[in-house]
This record gives sequence, structure tokens and C-alpha cells, in this order.
Amino acid sequence: MKIHKKISATLLSLFTFSLSLSSYGLDRDYVPRAILTKDQEKEVMALAKKCGMEKVSKISTHNMYPTPFRAIQLQGPEQIKGREVSYQILSMSYSEWLDPQAKPGKGEIKMGKFWASKPYTQKKTILKIGKKQFRTGSINGMTPEECESILKLLLSKKYEIGPAVNKRSLEEVSWDKPNHFSKRGESVSVGFLHKAKDAGFFDLQIKMAGKKITIEQMFQAIP
Repeated sequence: MKIHKKISATLLSLFTFSLSLSSYGLDRDYVPRAILTKDQEKEVMALAKKCGMEKVSKISTHNMYPTPFRAIQLQGPEQIKGREVSYQILSMSYSEWLDPQAKPGKGEIKMGKFWASKPYTQKKTILKIGKKQFRTGSINGMTPEECESILKLLLSKKYEIGPAVNKRSLEEVSWDKPNHFSKRGESVSVGFLHKAKDAGFFDLQIKMAGKKITIEQMFQAIP
């Protein structure tokens, strides 16, 4: 009887999420080697609910370079208060995309071949350049307005390049996807994602002189 009730509860959960998917839609961002079927999406959504994530607005998959493994990430609806944007993130594993010996860790919840822990809250800050909005992660030692001034110059390519910077590398920067701004004394660091998905990000060391900026050094963080 207990087994029957457990199966019935699972089926009901999957059915409920099936209605949710068809009624409200779902944003998807899958890499070629990690595409979930409709049935797998329902199972992933049901597991997300068991992990404490009430609503899911986006499912994405990504490569875990330099390994051949892949993973899943679920994002909840955004909550916006002024410049601050917050939403839940849940990282999920799928046994078929991992090492054959991979198993759920302590405290993780498993459903079929999927498992996950608990969601966490991701926070970002909205930066405004004209009518466009950009979202960045951490801001340290600076105001959002100062970040906007730097971002505006970088987007319009109004900057100088130091001798240590590879100009070709600048072509790989996704300028519309800043991920951090930091200032210590006169040292300013700005990060941007790589244009290629899952290819890491770039950290630019910038020197400011009034409204003039110079990119003195550039580092690439590779996953």
C-alpha cells in the first residue's frame, strides 16, 4: 500500500508539472550534447520541487570543461527590487552525463537518474546604459553609477590598450555580459564572459584617468 501511494504521488507530481510546462512555457538553453526530452524535463521539474524549488522559469545545460561531462541548471523566476535582481538556482546531475562511478552526495535527493541538493539564491545588479539594461554579478568598492560609466566606454570602444594586451583576445569578449566590477585603491578590475558558451570569462585590469580608461592587462579564466 505504501509503495502504491508513493508511486501515485510521483505520477501526480509529474502530471502537475506537465500542466505547468504546457500552460506557462519554459525557457530552454541546451548545449548540443545535453538536450533533455519532454519526459526528462517533467522529471527534472518534479525533482526541483522536492528539493524546495517551487517555480522554474528556465532549464539550461552546460559542458563541464575540460572533462567530457555535462550538467543541468534550473533557474527560478526573477524578483526585482530597484537595481537588485534575485532568483533561485538549482544545480542538478544526470548519471548518463557523468562518470559511471558518480553517485549522489550526502543530503542530495535522487529521482530516477537525476539528483540535486538544495537551491541557492543568485543576486545581480542592473546597470543602465541609455535604454539598455545589463546585469552584473558582484560589485566591490564601486557604485553602480561608476560601473555604468566604465561599461559605457567599453561598449563604445572608447579605451586605450596597453602593450601587454592581446588585441585578438578582446574580440572574444562578450561586452554585453559583465560579471564583476571591483576597485581597490586605483586598481580597477572588470570581468566579462567569453563569447563561447562555457568557455570561462576574461578579467580586465583597467587604469582610469578622468574619463579616459586604459586596459593594461587581460587574463582569461578557463573552466
